[in-house]
Amino acid sequence: MTEPETRPQPAPSFFGAVRVVAVFTLLSRFLGLIRDVVMARVLGDTVVGSAFAFAFLIPNLFRRLFGEGALTAAFLPEYASLVEKDPELSNRFATLAFSLLFLLTGVITVVGIAVLFLIRELSPENPDRAYMLTLAMVMLPYMPLICAVAVTGAILQVHGRFAPMAAAPLLLNAITIGAALLAYAVFRINATSTAFIVAIAVVCSGVLQLAWTLFSVRRYIAWRRGFASVREPARRMARRFGPALLGLGTLQLNTLLDGVIAAWPLLVGPTILGIAYPLDEASNAILTYTQRLYQFPLGVFGIAVATAVFPLLSRAADRPAEFADTLRRGLRLSLYIGLPASAGLFLVRDDLTFVLLRGENFSLEGATRAASVLMGYSLAVWAYSANQLFVRAFYARGDTVTPVKVALGAMLVNLALNLTLIWVPGLREGALAWSTAISATLQMVVLARLTRSKLLPDAPLLDADTRRSVARSLALTVAMSAGVGATLWLFPAPPVGEGDLTHPLSIARLASAVGVGGVAYLAMSVALKAPELRWLLQRSAR
Repeated sequence: MTEPETRPQPAPSFFGAVRVVAVFTLLSRFLGLIRDVVMARVLGDTVVGSAFAFAFLIPNLFRRLFGEGALTAAFLPEYASLVEKDPELSNRFATLAFSLLFLLTGVITVVGIAVLFLIRELSPENPDRAYMLTLAMVMLPYMPLICAVAVTGAILQVHGRFAPMAAAPLLLNAITIGAALLAYAVFRINATSTAFIVAIAVVCSGVLQLAWTLFSVRRYIAWRRGFASVREPARRMARRFGPALLGLGTLQLNTLLDGVIAAWPLLVGPTILGIAYPLDEASNAILTYTQRLYQFPLGVFGIAVATAVFPLLSRAADRPAEFADTLRRGLRLSLYIGLPASAGLFLVRDDLTFVLLRGENFSLEGATRAASVLMGYSLAVWAYSANQLFVRAFYARGDTVTPVKVALGAMLVNLALNLTLIWVPGLREGALAWSTAISATLQMVVLARLTRSKLLPDAPLLDADTRRSVARSLALTVAMSAGVGATLWLFPAPPVGEGDLTHPLSIARLASAVGVGGVAYLAMSVALKAPELRWLLQRSAR
């Protein structure tokens, strides 16, 4: 049998890695968008839709935290160092990390199911709450599966293989889409039962994702027992993990807080302390499906940049000039993509929510409320992207304390704004989006200042080239926004009523605005000779 390639692999090209991750993530997110559109139209802004959204919240939270954040940040630097110094120790360390994580999350899953069962059985009778908690119990086993996938994905990333991990979510999206369509559209099963079928499909997709990444990693690792020699790197990983969970997971943990607040009418009831609660049973469904819309560009590009840059920052941690150059280029790409994404989502929010979400079970009022939510989230896509990059830069240098302090502050700000703004008349669930955007922007400003003082004490974060890049990206965003705005003005929206579904002219209007905006941005990038566009297209860094 061929021995696994445990020797150190050449460092991947930064721009090539970004492109690989972005392409596969684009495919995955596109399928994910289709999945959410299908689920929105099948389950709607109803009790069933809100219950499914909450039930999927916890396992999906772990997918994002581990697959895109904390575990990679804690495991990857230690594993990368061992691969460089002692490939045999790297095998033992990876085996230990995989085994411990799978065991720990398996225990958490069993305990979680037991707790949910007790809550369901001991709470006052409420069919909607019981339905939601049962769905959560069905989907919770997805958690240990996807956490194990994160370890194998991190191993692949260190060896320059970004595609398998980036492609794994395709299985989740394809299977859940197929299950929803077969159950609801083909076999005409009602929405309540369809939700359970999709929940089972989610768990099945976790099994397939783990099998896929284990198959892909077989060339690069030989699983080994005997862990005494890797106790110290394991301790360092454990010390990194908690801070990484908070530092990189701020956006996801804020999303969890938003989901709990939005699901209050289902979890508890329509009042709080005897006062009518400002959100209703549709709020969680509206919030969840709208979150997917702003997370599309964030996942495709913002997290792709941060994911690709992290192994390179870790390798350059003891080479200050290379570290600073890699970080600046990552920031330039994050803003080059994040700024127009924020502006574009803001401008097309009404058309986007109506075209993608409005359907037989998703009301016109729900689509209108979703547009209000998207307006809040959209304004900070660029900040969400930059935060992912800055936090990974601290972890690459071994500083897990600083980003955690900032993250805790951002979470407290978000929670305080959540609990305050939901009572503002007319904001409803949109208040949760504005709170997330404001806290993320504040977090980004603080992280940028601390990056300059702690990580780059002898070099500016925004050197002359980076300042010019930021100014150019802002100018490109303004030009793109003008094109999108003009298209929407020249192509007025068709009149719709409560009984209308998606109008063909609405689709044409949205497609025209997006097309004009994209062409304008690319054309202006070429005209201004934006290096960032060339970086995304070239095969290797020069």
